[in-house]
Amino acid sequence: MDFITEFFHKLTNIKELVTWAGYPGLAAIIFSETGLLVGFFLPGDSLLVTAGLFAAAGFFDVTILIPLLILCAVIGNATGYYIGKKGGHALYKREDSRFFKKQHLLKTKEFYEHYGPFTIVMAQFMPFARTFAPVVAGIAEMKYIRFAMFNVIGAIAWIASMILIGYFLGSTIPNIDKNIHYVIIVVIFLSLLPGIIKYLQVRYGQKR
Repeated sequence: MDFITEFFHKLTNIKELVTWAGYPGLAAIIFSETGLLVGFFLPGDSLLVTAGLFAAAGFFDVTILIPLLILCAVIGNATGYYIGKKGGHALYKREDSRFFKKQHLLKTKEFYEHYGPFTIVMAQFMPFARTFAPVVAGIAEMKYIRFAMFNVIGAIAWIASMILIGYFLGSTIPNIDKNIHYVIIVVIFLSLLPGIIKYLQVRYGQKR
């Protein structure tokens, strides 16, 4: 219980969360965010960029960190696909709870219907959608070989780009760790931007 309490406390401070979690904790968080429906609230993008900053400072070995988290994302996405394929249709009837929001599932479904399999790649860069996109793909009965291809591409692109952005910033900008909260704000905004654009497109289209 103390571990869970401390974990939720650390969620409010990404810098403390990264140093406290270490390799095992980061791996578990990435798996949970991509593979478990309760992981939609986890700070994936800001967590990865912060981990990259810490890697630049020598806290992590980037050659270990990137492959480890790519593997966790791939396994997590595959788990989400399995959940969707085996019983995902029941989720459309499930009531909202603290750890499940049906609106995120439905919005991801609309996104999938519009962009098709490439949603698996795009969703990796979008909070909420990255949790539900594999589930929707499973419900839609996308062939697993096809899903696996987009899964691997998306996981590599997401994990590598976020960590390397943090690593680059940490390597080139002196004392950026003291202003890490500004970096996190920018990363969160950019990760939410595709969803904002999609919302404005839908709203504009409805008005027309």
